Amino acid sequence: MYKIGDIAVYPSHGVGVIEGIEQKEIGNQVYTFYMLRILENDYTIMVPTHNADKVGLRPPIGKKEIREIWQILKDTSVTIDNQTWNRRQREYNDRIKTGCVKQLAGVLRDLYVLARVKELSDGERKMLKIARSLLVGELSAATAKTPDAIVNQIEALYQS
Repeated sequence: MYKIGDIAVYPSHGVGVIEGIEQKEIGNQVYTFYMLRILENDYTIMVPTHNADKVGLRPPIGKKEIREIWQILKDTSVTIDNQTWNRRQREYNDRIKTGCVKQLAGVLRDLYVLARVKELSDGERKMLKIARSLLVGELSAATAKTPDAIVNQIEALYQS
């Protein structure tokens, strides 16, 4: 159960703060919702409290996961599958939608590694931007570092 002021992560949207807990009548039922304001864009998402776990609402990662994320990002020995961009895009979208920060880090790493081999297409650049934004937001919330500092750390890993 979250309280007002708690930080939470919502899959595919990023880090937010619980700004309220409200009841809404839908049909003949009354439901309770977390009012989650996403920090990056100020969108407010209504998350049903009874469904919060099912939709993937979770607290930011801890110290152990932070170390694991940096290990994933540092492992540039991965080979990129030669499948079409459409198939890769579907796979990357599916991995991002899981809400698993390790999957997100893997997508970001794969796109940075791919960028070393070829110029990224518009779709690939957009996917890299989304993955980077989501991961930077979470790492920033988990470490209390600025988003710019996190971006600099990530980009330093992939400088040739």
